[in-house]
Amino acid sequence: MATQTPTLHYIFDPLCGWCYGAAPLVDAARAVAGLTVVAHGGGMMTGSNRQPVTDALRRYVMPHDERIAGMTGQVFGKDYFDGLLRDAGAVFDSEPPTTAILAADALAGRGLDLLKRLQHAHYVQGLRIADPDVLKTLAREIGLDGDGFDAAYAAATGADTAAHIAASRQLLTQVGGTGFPTLALEHKGVHTLLEPSRYLGRPAQWQASLSERIQGYAPWRHQGHQPSSMSPSRCNARCIAGRLPSRST
Repeated sequence: MATQTPTLHYIFDPLCGWCYGAAPLVDAARAVAGLTVVAHGGGMMTGSNRQPVTDALRRYVMPHDERIAGMTGQVFGKDYFDGLLRDAGAVFDSEPPTTAILAADALAGRGLDLLKRLQHAHYVQGLRIADPDVLKTLAREIGLDGDGFDAAYAAATGADTAAHIAASRQLLTQVGGTGFPTLALEHKGVHTLLEPSRYLGRPAQWQASLSERIQGYAPWRHQGHQPSSMSPSRCNARCIAGRLPSRST
């Protein structure tokens, strides 16, 4: 159903480094008056794209993470680089944290708050955010009711999460996105694909740009979405997962 008020669709993955880099932009967008931000988990590291932590994975992701830190100012902690990325028993799996985010949204409309906490847990504290016990602890840390979250997590596990991921991939195709994060502004059924990469590290300017768009409804003067060229600031075929999951599954 087409939205009647401006909505920023945020297509993300909780294990996407560039999504962590863009987190301050998401925070800034949430503070724009008259704008609703809706999160869509794309399942970058699910199914056959789940990856155990290995030395090869560590060597691969570290240059990307260092670049993200340099461009955005986001902190990548020692417990991540020298802890989690050396934890041979850990598995990078987007499905459990995506389920947790859906549960937080269903319970209290706080999916984006939990995503922010999960990103910090992963990239700074080096915690295993694919572990349901870790997810439940973090949900309680942000103030969610424990029993309520546990029930919502159980309800969202499996079919509901799979349906959400499939819908997110469909939306990614619909708006012309090429990877994570993708941000698209919608009003009255018209999508405008935004390019946040040039605002990385500059959330105040991004917020001002969004506010100007909302006030003038500039995107809505043209029909259809406006696809842009591939940005280097995306999790895509060369990001952690090796390739995006098929959008047809």
